[in-house]
Amino acid sequence: MTTATPREPIVAGQAPGQVPDAAEPSRDCPLCPRLHGFIAEWRSREPGWFNAPVPTFLPPDGARSVRLLIVGLAPGLRGANRTGRPFTGDYAGDLLYRTLIDYGFARGAYAAHPEDGLELVGTAITNAVRCVPPENKPTPAEINTCRRFLSPAFARFPNLGAVVSLGAIAHQSTVRALGGKVSAHPFGHGATAAIGGLRLFSSYHCSRYNTNTGVLTPEMFRAVFAAVSGHLAVGD
Repeated sequence: MTTATPREPIVAGQAPGQVPDAAEPSRDCPLCPRLHGFIAEWRSREPGWFNAPVPTFLPPDGARSVRLLIVGLAPGLRGANRTGRPFTGDYAGDLLYRTLIDYGFARGAYAAHPEDGLELVGTAITNAVRCVPPENKPTPAEINTCRRFLSPAFARFPNLGAVVSLGAIAHQSTVRALGGKVSAHPFGHGATAAIGGLRLFSSYHCSRYNTNTGVLTPEMFRAVFAAVSGHLAVGD
């Protein structure tokens, strides 16, 4: 992993670890009316939840230390939408963060809440769609609209060398955000592609459904991050 750089200053109104530029939507982003309305409904039902576009999760060293970006689909209703941190509060985070810790991309202990002390190491985590969608299903228009925040995220990380996309939708949006064509880089678990000067690694999403049905096993998931670790080590 890279040597730690000084911690970036926290901007007023910015959550710790949040990217303070065009890569982050505002808390009341109105660009997708259906998602905006869904969040408003849950703000009234659960006022103690985060209930807003979930910001990118950064390491304490800030964006300059990031060499790996993980792109998920969207916040889970009772996961990141509740807690405000990607993959935090639902089953998908159990497998993801355990794997990141095992391969040195995170440290500490994951306890399914943002105050658990878990820290990323040279890694950032974001979603292709920042707001929770009804039934975990964003529409094509919502995916396309939210790409305006995904595309500039890559430029925010000057030392980025690898991207992991979790699931077909995240993969396709990432390919488009990097200026590639989906037809030239089809999704497949364990597939890799060179796009925009980066190496893209694709994995099935680490959802409970995929693991319960055997579509994704922990060994399959770990193999993706083993490949990422090897790729980044070669670049050191």
